[in-house]
Amino acid sequence: MKLASYKDGSRDGQLVVVSRDLASAHYATGIVTRMQQLLDDWSFVSPQLEELSQALDHGRARHAFAFDPAQCMAPLPRAFQWADGSAYLNHVELVRQARGAEVPATFYEDPLMYQGGSDDFLGPRDDACFASADWGIDFESEVAVVTGDVAIGTGADAAIDSVRLLLLVNDWSLRNLIPAELAKGFGFLQSKPATAFGPVAVTPDELGSAWRGGRIHLNLESAWNGKRVGRCAAGDEMTFHFGQLIAHLARTRSVRAGSIVGSGTVSNKDWGRGYSCIAEKRAIETIETGAPKTGFMQFGDTIRIEMKGEDGVSLFGAIEQRVAPLAR
Repeated sequence: MKLASYKDGSRDGQLVVVSRDLASAHYATGIVTRMQQLLDDWSFVSPQLEELSQALDHGRARHAFAFDPAQCMAPLPRAFQWADGSAYLNHVELVRQARGAEVPATFYEDPLMYQGGSDDFLGPRDDACFASADWGIDFESEVAVVTGDVAIGTGADAAIDSVRLLLLVNDWSLRNLIPAELAKGFGFLQSKPATAFGPVAVTPDELGSAWRGGRIHLNLESAWNGKRVGRCAAGDEMTFHFGQLIAHLARTRSVRAGSIVGSGTVSNKDWGRGYSCIAEKRAIETIETGAPKTGFMQFGDTIRIEMKGEDGVSLFGAIEQRVAPLAR
Protein backbone atom coordinates (compact mmCIF):
# COMPACT_ATOMS: atom_id res chain seq x y z
CA MET A 1 0.00 0.00 0.00
CA LYS A 2 1.20 3.48 -0.88
CA LEU A 3 -0.06 6.63 0.79
CA ALA A 4 0.41 10.39 0.42
CA SER A 5 -0.88 13.60 1.95
CA TYR A 6 -2.30 16.11 -0.51
CA LYS A 7 -2.14 19.83 0.08
CA ASP A 8 -5.53 21.27 1.09
CA GLY A 9 -4.56 24.45 2.90
CA SER A 10 -4.37 22.75 6.29
CA ARG A 11 -1.31 21.72 8.28
CA ASP A 12 -1.97 17.99 7.89
CA GLY A 13 -3.31 17.64 4.36
CA GLN A 14 -5.73 15.06 2.97
CA LEU A 15 -4.74 11.40 3.01
CA VAL A 16 -4.79 9.72 -0.40
CA VAL A 17 -4.11 6.14 -1.45
CA VAL A 18 -1.71 5.93 -4.40
CA SER A 19 -1.45 3.15 -6.98
CA ARG A 20 1.62 0.94 -7.03
CA ASP A 21 2.83 2.54 -10.30
CA LEU A 22 2.29 6.06 -8.87
CA ALA A 23 -0.03 6.87 -11.78
CA SER A 24 -3.33 7.31 -9.95
CA ALA A 25 -4.71 8.11 -6.52
CA HIS A 26 -7.94 8.13 -4.53
CA TYR A 27 -8.93 10.22 -1.54
CA ALA A 28 -9.25 8.17 1.64
CA THR A 29 -11.84 10.51 3.14
CA GLY A 30 -14.55 7.84 3.21
CA ILE A 31 -12.34 5.92 5.64
CA VAL A 32 -9.99 8.43 7.31
CA THR A 33 -8.78 11.92 6.48
CA ARG A 34 -5.27 12.31 7.97
CA MET A 35 -2.16 10.14 8.07
CA GLN A 36 -1.87 10.42 11.85
CA GLN A 37 -5.42 9.10 12.27
CA LEU A 38 -4.39 5.98 10.38
CA LEU A 39 -1.30 5.52 12.56
CA ASP A 40 -3.33 5.97 15.74
CA ASP A 41 -5.78 3.23 14.75
CA TRP A 42 -3.70 1.11 12.41
CA SER A 43 -5.22 -2.33 13.00
CA PHE A 44 -8.74 -1.08 12.23
CA VAL A 45 -8.11 1.45 9.47
CA SER A 46 -5.26 -0.08 7.44
CA PRO A 47 -7.26 -3.12 6.18
CA GLN A 48 -9.89 -0.76 4.80
CA LEU A 49 -7.28 1.33 3.02
CA GLU A 50 -5.67 -1.86 1.70
CA GLU A 51 -8.96 -2.77 0.03
CA LEU A 52 -9.06 0.66 -1.60
CA SER A 53 -5.43 0.22 -2.67
CA GLN A 54 -6.20 -3.07 -4.38
CA ALA A 55 -9.21 -1.57 -6.13
CA LEU A 56 -7.03 1.28 -7.34
CA ASP A 57 -4.33 -1.06 -8.65
CA HIS A 58 -6.91 -3.10 -10.54
CA GLY A 59 -8.71 -0.10 -12.05
CA ARG A 60 -11.84 -0.59 -9.96
CA ALA A 61 -11.70 2.62 -7.89
CA ARG A 62 -14.60 4.76 -9.12
CA HIS A 63 -13.26 8.18 -8.20
CA ALA A 64 -9.58 7.77 -9.00
CA PHE A 65 -7.59 10.68 -10.41
CA ALA A 66 -4.09 11.22 -11.80
CA PHE A 67 -1.51 11.33 -9.03
CA ASP A 68 0.51 14.56 -8.91
CA PRO A 69 3.62 14.62 -6.67
CA ALA A 70 3.63 18.42 -6.84
CA GLN A 71 0.44 18.42 -4.76
CA CYS A 72 2.06 16.37 -1.99
CA MET A 73 3.11 17.49 1.44
CA ALA A 74 5.42 15.22 3.40
CA PRO A 75 3.46 11.96 3.86
CA LEU A 76 3.26 12.76 7.58
CA PRO A 77 3.36 16.58 7.38
CA ARG A 78 4.14 17.02 11.07
CA ALA A 79 5.08 14.27 13.46
CA PHE A 80 5.25 13.72 17.19
CA GLN A 81 8.90 12.79 16.78
CA TRP A 82 11.72 12.82 14.21
CA ALA A 83 14.83 10.98 15.41
CA ASP A 84 17.59 10.52 12.87
CA GLY A 85 20.29 7.94 13.31
CA SER A 86 23.70 7.54 11.69
CA ALA A 87 23.44 3.89 10.80
CA TYR A 88 26.04 3.82 8.02
CA LEU A 89 29.33 3.82 9.88
CA ASN A 90 31.27 4.24 6.66
CA HIS A 91 30.00 7.83 6.56
CA VAL A 92 31.25 8.46 10.10
CA GLU A 93 34.60 6.82 9.31
CA LEU A 94 35.16 8.97 6.23
CA VAL A 95 34.29 12.26 7.91
CA ARG A 96 36.52 11.48 10.91
CA GLN A 97 39.39 10.18 8.79
CA ALA A 98 39.33 13.43 6.80
CA ARG A 99 39.97 15.43 9.95
CA GLY A 100 42.46 12.96 11.44
CA ALA A 101 40.17 11.64 14.16
CA GLU A 102 39.48 8.02 15.11
CA VAL A 103 36.02 6.52 15.43
CA PRO A 104 35.37 5.61 19.09
CA ALA A 105 34.82 1.87 19.59
CA THR A 106 31.43 2.56 21.19
CA PHE A 107 30.13 3.91 17.87
CA TYR A 108 30.09 0.33 16.54
CA GLU A 109 27.97 -0.88 19.46
CA ASP A 110 25.64 2.02 20.24
CA PRO A 111 23.94 4.00 17.42
CA LEU A 112 24.41 7.71 16.98
CA MET A 113 21.07 9.54 16.93
CA TYR A 114 19.83 13.11 17.16
CA GLN A 115 16.32 14.46 17.66
CA GLY A 116 15.32 16.92 14.94
CA GLY A 117 12.44 19.30 14.49
CA SER A 118 9.24 17.54 13.46
CA ASP A 119 6.68 20.35 13.42
CA ASP A 120 7.42 21.64 9.92
CA PHE A 121 8.48 19.13 7.28
CA LEU A 122 8.95 19.98 3.61
CA GLY A 123 7.10 18.29 0.76
CA PRO A 124 8.94 16.58 -2.11
CA ARG A 125 8.69 19.57 -4.48
CA ASP A 126 8.97 22.40 -1.94
CA ASP A 127 11.87 24.80 -2.30
CA ALA A 128 14.48 24.63 0.45
CA CYS A 129 14.87 28.26 1.51
CA PHE A 130 17.85 29.65 3.41
CA ALA A 131 18.93 33.13 4.45
CA SER A 132 22.52 32.63 3.34
CA ALA A 133 24.40 30.41 0.91
CA ASP A 134 27.43 30.79 3.18
CA TRP A 135 25.91 28.38 5.70
CA GLY A 136 27.24 25.35 3.79
CA ILE A 137 24.00 24.01 2.30
CA ASP A 138 24.09 20.24 1.88
CA PHE A 139 21.56 17.55 0.98
CA GLU A 140 21.49 14.19 2.75
CA SER A 141 19.85 11.26 0.98
CA GLU A 142 18.35 8.83 3.47
CA VAL A 143 15.52 6.40 4.18
CA ALA A 144 13.31 6.27 7.25
CA VAL A 145 10.49 4.37 8.93
CA VAL A 146 7.31 5.45 10.67
CA THR A 147 6.49 3.45 13.79
CA GLY A 148 3.43 2.38 15.65
CA ASP A 149 3.49 2.40 19.45
CA VAL A 150 6.69 0.95 20.91
CA ALA A 151 6.89 0.09 24.59
CA ILE A 152 9.82 1.23 26.68
CA GLY A 153 12.61 -1.34 26.66
CA THR A 154 11.50 -3.12 23.47
CA GLY A 155 14.34 -5.14 21.93
CA ALA A 156 15.66 -4.77 18.41
CA ASP A 157 13.99 -7.87 16.94
CA ALA A 158 10.57 -6.97 18.32
CA ALA A 159 10.99 -3.33 17.31
CA ILE A 160 11.02 -4.27 13.61
CA ASP A 161 7.39 -5.33 13.99
CA SER A 162 6.47 -1.76 14.90
CA VAL A 163 7.43 -0.46 11.44
CA ARG A 164 4.28 0.76 9.70
CA LEU A 165 5.63 2.74 6.77
CA LEU A 166 8.88 3.46 4.92
CA LEU A 167 9.91 6.90 3.67
CA LEU A 168 12.42 8.64 1.41
CA VAL A 169 14.28 11.52 3.09
CA ASN A 170 16.36 14.60 2.33
CA ASP A 171 17.71 15.64 5.72
CA TRP A 172 19.10 19.09 4.90
CA SER A 173 22.25 20.18 6.75
CA LEU A 174 23.99 23.53 7.11
CA ARG A 175 27.56 22.33 7.40
CA ASN A 176 29.21 25.62 8.27
CA LEU A 177 26.92 26.07 11.28
CA ILE A 178 27.54 22.60 12.71
CA PRO A 179 30.99 22.98 14.33
CA ALA A 180 29.99 25.90 16.56
CA GLU A 181 26.77 24.17 17.61
CA LEU A 182 28.46 20.89 18.47
CA ALA A 183 31.12 22.77 20.41
CA LYS A 184 28.39 23.89 22.80
CA GLY A 185 27.82 20.25 23.76
CA PHE A 186 24.07 20.24 23.20
CA GLY A 187 23.89 18.94 19.63
CA PHE A 188 22.21 20.15 16.43
CA LEU A 189 19.57 22.86 16.26
CA GLN A 190 19.99 25.70 13.76
CA SER A 191 22.30 23.59 11.59
CA LYS A 192 19.50 21.08 10.90
CA PRO A 193 16.67 22.93 9.11
CA ALA A 194 13.35 21.48 7.94
CA THR A 195 13.63 17.93 6.57
CA ALA A 196 11.99 16.94 3.29
CA PHE A 197 10.29 13.65 2.47
CA GLY A 198 9.37 11.79 -0.72
CA PRO A 199 5.83 11.96 -2.12
CA VAL A 200 4.57 8.62 -0.83
CA ALA A 201 4.97 6.41 2.20
CA VAL A 202 4.88 2.68 1.54
CA THR A 203 4.10 -0.34 3.67
CA PRO A 204 7.02 -2.80 3.99
CA ASP A 205 5.25 -5.49 1.93
CA GLU A 206 5.54 -3.23 -1.14
CA LEU A 207 9.29 -3.94 -1.17
CA GLY A 208 8.98 -7.71 -1.33
CA SER A 209 12.30 -9.41 -0.62
CA ALA A 210 14.13 -6.06 -0.65
CA TRP A 211 12.82 -5.47 2.89
CA ARG A 212 14.63 -7.94 5.11
CA GLY A 213 16.50 -7.85 8.37
CA GLY A 214 15.21 -4.36 9.09
CA ARG A 215 17.01 -2.95 6.04
CA ILE A 216 16.03 -1.80 2.54
CA HIS A 217 18.20 -3.70 0.05
CA LEU A 218 17.87 -1.28 -2.85
CA ASN A 219 19.93 1.54 -4.37
CA LEU A 220 19.39 5.17 -3.43
CA GLU A 221 20.08 7.60 -6.28
CA SER A 222 21.03 11.26 -5.88
CA ALA A 223 21.32 13.78 -8.75
CA TRP A 224 22.74 17.24 -8.08
CA ASN A 225 21.91 19.83 -10.77
CA GLY A 226 20.81 17.02 -13.06
CA LYS A 227 24.02 14.98 -12.72
CA ARG A 228 23.87 11.71 -10.83
CA VAL A 229 26.37 11.86 -7.98
CA GLY A 230 25.36 8.76 -6.04
CA ARG A 231 23.84 5.34 -6.52
CA CYS A 232 24.43 3.97 -3.05
CA ALA A 233 23.34 0.56 -1.78
CA ALA A 234 21.11 1.05 1.25
CA GLY A 235 21.11 -2.51 2.57
CA ASP A 236 24.25 -4.49 3.36
CA GLU A 237 26.38 -1.64 4.72
CA MET A 238 23.74 -0.36 7.15
CA THR A 239 25.58 -1.11 10.40
CA PHE A 240 22.49 -0.74 12.60
CA HIS A 241 19.16 -1.93 11.16
CA PHE A 242 15.90 -0.12 11.85
CA GLY A 243 14.99 -2.49 14.66
CA GLN A 244 18.18 -1.52 16.47
CA LEU A 245 17.57 2.19 15.84
CA ILE A 246 14.02 2.00 17.20
CA ALA A 247 15.18 -0.02 20.22
CA HIS A 248 17.83 2.61 20.90
CA LEU A 249 15.14 5.30 20.89
CA ALA A 250 12.88 3.24 23.15
CA ARG A 251 15.53 2.28 25.70
CA THR A 252 14.37 4.78 28.35
CA ARG A 253 10.94 5.88 27.12
CA SER A 254 7.96 4.67 25.15
CA VAL A 255 7.70 5.67 21.51
CA ARG A 256 4.30 6.69 20.19
CA ALA A 257 2.66 5.94 16.86
CA GLY A 258 3.71 8.44 14.24
CA SER A 259 7.36 8.65 15.28
CA ILE A 260 9.79 8.83 12.36
CA VAL A 261 13.22 7.20 12.65
CA GLY A 262 15.82 7.96 10.00
CA SER A 263 18.78 5.93 8.77
CA GLY A 264 21.27 8.75 8.38
CA THR A 265 23.22 9.35 5.17
CA VAL A 266 23.39 6.20 3.04
CA SER A 267 27.08 5.46 2.48
CA ASN A 268 29.24 2.75 0.90
CA LYS A 269 32.89 1.78 1.14
CA ASP A 270 33.01 1.56 -2.65
CA TRP A 271 33.65 5.19 -3.58
CA GLY A 272 32.68 4.36 -7.14
CA ARG A 273 29.06 4.34 -6.04
CA GLY A 274 29.28 8.06 -5.38
CA TYR A 275 27.89 9.91 -2.40
CA SER A 276 24.64 10.82 -0.67
CA CYS A 277 25.83 14.13 0.74
CA ILE A 278 28.44 16.70 -0.28
CA ALA A 279 30.23 16.48 3.07
CA GLU A 280 31.19 12.90 2.24
CA LYS A 281 32.52 13.90 -1.19
CA ARG A 282 34.61 16.61 0.48
CA ALA A 283 35.91 14.09 3.01
CA ILE A 284 37.00 11.74 0.20
CA GLU A 285 38.76 14.63 -1.56
CA THR A 286 40.55 15.56 1.65
CA ILE A 287 41.72 11.97 2.17
CA GLU A 288 42.97 11.74 -1.43
CA THR A 289 44.50 15.19 -1.97
CA GLY A 290 44.71 16.88 1.43
CA ALA A 291 41.92 19.40 0.82
CA PRO A 292 38.27 19.47 -0.31
CA LYS A 293 37.53 20.73 -3.83
CA THR A 294 33.74 20.48 -4.09
CA GLY A 295 31.76 23.41 -2.77
CA PHE A 296 28.38 23.22 -1.07
CA MET A 297 25.07 24.04 -2.75
CA GLN A 298 24.21 27.52 -4.02
CA PHE A 299 20.94 29.29 -4.66
CA GLY A 300 19.32 27.83 -7.78
CA ASP A 301 20.91 24.39 -7.34
CA THR A 302 18.63 21.36 -7.51
CA ILE A 303 18.68 17.93 -5.89
CA ARG A 304 16.76 14.83 -6.97
CA ILE A 305 16.59 11.75 -4.74
CA GLU A 306 14.90 8.51 -5.77
CA MET A 307 14.82 4.79 -5.02
CA LYS A 308 13.52 2.21 -7.47
CA GLY A 309 12.11 -1.18 -6.61
CA GLU A 310 13.34 -4.50 -7.92
CA ASP A 311 10.95 -4.03 -10.87
CA GLY A 312 12.64 -0.75 -11.80
CA VAL A 313 9.61 1.34 -10.86
CA SER A 314 10.06 4.33 -8.57
CA LEU A 315 9.14 3.19 -5.08
CA PHE A 316 8.45 6.44 -3.22
CA GLY A 317 8.38 8.87 -6.10
CA ALA A 318 11.22 11.39 -6.24
CA ILE A 319 12.25 14.27 -4.04
CA GLU A 320 12.98 17.17 -6.41
CA GLN A 321 13.94 20.38 -4.66
CA ARG A 322 15.54 23.70 -5.48
CA VAL A 323 17.71 25.73 -3.10
CA ALA A 324 16.26 29.23 -2.88
CA PRO A 325 16.96 32.45 -0.95
CA LEU A 326 14.67 33.10 1.97
CA ALA A 327 12.17 35.82 1.11
CA ARG A 328 12.62 38.80 3.40
